[in-house]
Amino acid sequence: MSTHGSRGIALLGATGSIGASTLDVLARHPDRYHVVALSANSQVQRMAELCELHRPRVAVMADARAAQELRELLAARKVKTEVAAGSEALEQIATLAEVHTVVAAIVGAAGLRSTLAAAAAGKRILLANKESLVMSGQLFMDAVHRGGAELLPVDSEHNAIFQCMPPDFSDGLEKAGVRRILLTASGGPFRATPLEQLAGVTPDQAIAHPNWRMGKKISVDSATMMNKGLEVIEARWLFDATPEQIQVVLHPQSVIHSMVEYCDGSVLAQLGNPDMRTPIAHALAWPVRIESGVSTLDLFQIAQLDFSRPDLERFPCLRLAFEAVRAGGTRGAILNAANEVAVQAFLQGRLSFTGIAQLVERILDEVPDGSAGTLDAVLEADRRAREAAERVI
Repeated sequence: MSTHGSRGIALLGATGSIGASTLDVLARHPDRYHVVALSANSQVQRMAELCELHRPRVAVMADARAAQELRELLAARKVKTEVAAGSEALEQIATLAEVHTVVAAIVGAAGLRSTLAAAAAGKRILLANKESLVMSGQLFMDAVHRGGAELLPVDSEHNAIFQCMPPDFSDGLEKAGVRRILLTASGGPFRATPLEQLAGVTPDQAIAHPNWRMGKKISVDSATMMNKGLEVIEARWLFDATPEQIQVVLHPQSVIHSMVEYCDGSVLAQLGNPDMRTPIAHALAWPVRIESGVSTLDLFQIAQLDFSRPDLERFPCLRLAFEAVRAGGTRGAILNAANEVAVQAFLQGRLSFTGIAQLVERILDEVPDGSAGTLDAVLEADRRAREAAERVI
């Protein structure tokens, strides 16, 4: 297949839910896009299938053992994809000359360095890794501006906000006539669960999201609403908004993905079925529109849209995120690191569901804050928070 005139794609996090949705959209437009590089953490068998199907030039696994397994599988299938391993290889594929667009879909802090590398290299970045902004917001935005990169959000909420923003929002929200951002949240599976029952929630219950198909970690974050808290911090950096300009609104149907309120009283909303292929297709092709494979929204079937304020007693993680974004410095990195450790412990049965927020709050109290002026400082805060969280558990 000729790739002349099509855009080269590096997909970081190919075996996750965002990766699967991205590859589905790409496959619908073989004349527009071709896959140059794929990366994955540990799913060797799945990665071999993807390499056989999409024929990337390079595939990167998290460690050498997984990379060797992948080489052997690809050799047996006569697939000539080059295989590499580790974080340096991840940064390399994010900066390849033939790569136009980097889809940053690695979950957690592991995606930070490669996303920063893509920014410095001036790529179009489809950002699904919110931790890059949560941990190092100013650093990351500075890298985007210095490198001349295009930053397009793929999170459904931030993509919706981007679609509802005026073209000149980067000059300042007030100057652009924007009063506030209304960030919608489904409330997850425990929006109406009696508070006294939350301590007994199991991992299987927590990952059963009512509207979205997502990985385990992000599903638990949705259940605690830490995911929405991280999105508040992300929105602060993406749109240069103050915490006071961001309001979280519970909207259980997940049809309105977010809204922007203007100073004249207008509120613009982006609606659609809860399917990640919509924001992915939007960001891939922006400023034009392409087919995503998402079914048409049937407003008559939905019939009703509900809204309410989030209960911070039920969702203390949301409160902690707002406190972190107001404090600034390395608080975002500490919050994120403690939460990643806590969620993993919960999924392993070492921590209760309500223990997630309790652990995060304790680590925020115990680990000293600092300046987030360098990547080393951010990574050091991340390390200290993880060590403290593991010690407490």
